[in-house]
Amino acid sequence: MTHATSAARRRGAGRRRAAGTVRPVTLAQLAPAIEGVRLSLHVLAATIWVGGQLTVAGLLPMVRRLGADAPRRLARSFARLSWPAYAVLLATGIWNVVAVAGGQPTTWQVLLGVKIGLVVVAGVAAWLHPRATSATWLGVWGAVTGLASVAALVMGVFLAG
Repeated sequence: MTHATSAARRRGAGRRRAAGTVRPVTLAQLAPAIEGVRLSLHVLAATIWVGGQLTVAGLLPMVRRLGADAPRRLARSFARLSWPAYAVLLATGIWNVVAVAGGQPTTWQVLLGVKIGLVVVAGVAAWLHPRATSATWLGVWGAVTGLASVAALVMGVFLAG
C-alpha cells in the first residue's frame, strides 16, 4: 500500500459511521413535515370552527323540537369544541403568516389583512351570540359569525394559492 492510499484511508476513517447509526436530521430537512403539520392543524381547526357552525345551523330546526332549552345546551356543547379550535386557528394563523408572508405581493398582503379582519369579526360575533338578549340579536350574531367564518375560510384558500 502506498503512502498516499494509507493517508487517504486514515482521513476517511474518522468520517465513517458504524453500521446502524443514524445521521442527525437538520431543520431544513424537516421543513416539509413541519409545514404539513402547520397546515393540517390549521385546516383541522377550520373544519371544526366553520364546519361545526354549519352543522349546528342545520340541526337547529330539529333541536328546537326537543325543548326550549335544547338549542342553548347544544350551543354550550359546541362551544367546548369550537373555542379551542378558534384558538388553534389563531395560533396556526400567526404561524402561517410568519412562515410565508415574507416577499408576498401587495395584493396577497391586502387579502391577508381582510382575512384577519374577518377572523376577528367572526370571533367577536361568536362571543356576542350567546350573550344576545333577544331572538333578533341572537340571529344577527349567529349570521355574522357564520358569514365571517366562511368568508375567512375562502380567503384562506385564495391565500394558499
